[in-house]
Amino acid sequence: MNLVEVLLDQCRRKPDAAAIIETLHGHDAITTFAGLERRSSQVAALLRRNGIKAGDPVLIFHPVSAELYAILLGVFRLGAVAMFLDPSAGRAHIERCCELQNPSALIASPRAHWLRLTSTALRRIRRKFVVGRWVPGAIPLANAQYEPPVNDCEPCDAETPALLTFTSGSTGLPKPAVRTHGFLLSQHRVLHRHLELAEGEVDLTTLPIFLLANLASGLTSVIPQGDLRSPGAVEPVPVLSQIERHQVTRCAASPAFFERLLASPLESRKNIALLRKIYTGGAPVFPRLLEALSSVAPDAKIEAVYGSTEAEPIAHLDARHITAADRSAMRGGQGLLTGLPIPKIRLRVIPDQWGHAIGPFSVAEFAHMRCSTMQVGEIVVAGDHVLKGYLHHRGDEESKFRVGDEVWHRTGDAGKFDEHGRLWLAGRCSAKIRDAHGEIYPFAVECVAMEHPGIRRAAFVAYAGKRLLVIETKPEFDQTALKTLHQDLHWSSVDEIRILRRLPVDKRHNAKIDYPTLQRLLDKMPE
Repeated sequence: MNLVEVLLDQCRRKPDAAAIIETLHGHDAITTFAGLERRSSQVAALLRRNGIKAGDPVLIFHPVSAELYAILLGVFRLGAVAMFLDPSAGRAHIERCCELQNPSALIASPRAHWLRLTSTALRRIRRKFVVGRWVPGAIPLANAQYEPPVNDCEPCDAETPALLTFTSGSTGLPKPAVRTHGFLLSQHRVLHRHLELAEGEVDLTTLPIFLLANLASGLTSVIPQGDLRSPGAVEPVPVLSQIERHQVTRCAASPAFFERLLASPLESRKNIALLRKIYTGGAPVFPRLLEALSSVAPDAKIEAVYGSTEAEPIAHLDARHITAADRSAMRGGQGLLTGLPIPKIRLRVIPDQWGHAIGPFSVAEFAHMRCSTMQVGEIVVAGDHVLKGYLHHRGDEESKFRVGDEVWHRTGDAGKFDEHGRLWLAGRCSAKIRDAHGEIYPFAVECVAMEHPGIRRAAFVAYAGKRLLVIETKPEFDQTALKTLHQDLHWSSVDEIRILRRLPVDKRHNAKIDYPTLQRLLDKMPE
């Protein structure tokens, strides 16, 4: 089934309901389900008339908006493949990604079209479309309004590619992740069940894949006012005003986004209490954020969600289920509690062999590989919404293995199960420190640091033969707090604690520590 057919069902059932609400030029703009369906069918007609056909990769540079989803659904309708990469990663990243998959067409904003001046790969793309004002050499997407709508959908089976994205490549070459129509439908069903997507709800939507699930489930999606490419820099007051104005009932976002909302003035912050469901993930979610959200939205269901590009979601933790004993364990170096695996995923913890290819295994062999309770190992997952491989198999050897006929994904994360079947994260497998003191993973130390209210971010690394904790502090952090931190970490053999004005974080969620960049910053610091 073509994914668009799920949306068409919503259009037939509730054509005049709001699908997407956004702020354009200072005013609210509402796109109904029927309006989105018509616009996407006209976009499909324009693309088809200009030679785009089933299987063609179409590179899209456009911010989250109703227009983006009209484009996306138009591409899906033709059976073409929507291709996304991060242009802010630089020209070299664009060139590498386009070398891995040469786009048949480019659809971009006028600003993004300026990248053609420096990118040979973008100039080579034959068909170019512009969203907005005219630019040389590009067909205005506005011309779609004159096209008779395409009323059909290209037939697709479960293995037909729909969406192509790329990893950042910060630790090597970018890996192209292909999501098929079958994969996206399976992911939608998992998200629909796990996130309790109920028709008629209003969702403040920051994550593009979640907006797609909202459309398929009949929810109204409100796009936050601001640049969602930098969730940790969004101005909170306009967003909180949207929550009140549109009577938003739910939100899923990165920890950095919620931290921005919590940093707003009290009068605006009270609007968080209007939310009934809050989900946060995409980066480590420490207990104090869940506690802060619970204090301002005491009646809301608040969950931390653990997942990855290749498997979303994997596990979840209800803030109400964190006990005093759990907090004590996290302060004692046990890692970060992330909760129970979701029902639709198979999750195992096996001995950590990251950096080496493993498998294939028989079912019996794999059954004997499980780590025991409270033993840290490598987290691996399988399921219908777990990516089975990358384009051209690039990266499969390091991150996939077979058990019988089933493909398993290696998350690259280390963790353990407790006696209640809950998953605890220890950090990235590649970040494990092995020295004269023994083995230790970063979250064992970082969780302790993040319990201190005067610390904004923390990173535990091996550097120059030492165990080094680097922290980004708040104004209230002083020498007394530093002494207390040293005392709390007496068991960890930390050699030194350094304070940086700002710790580098990932570009997507603005919440995960960017360890390669941190290492380069440390190299530049005086001893």
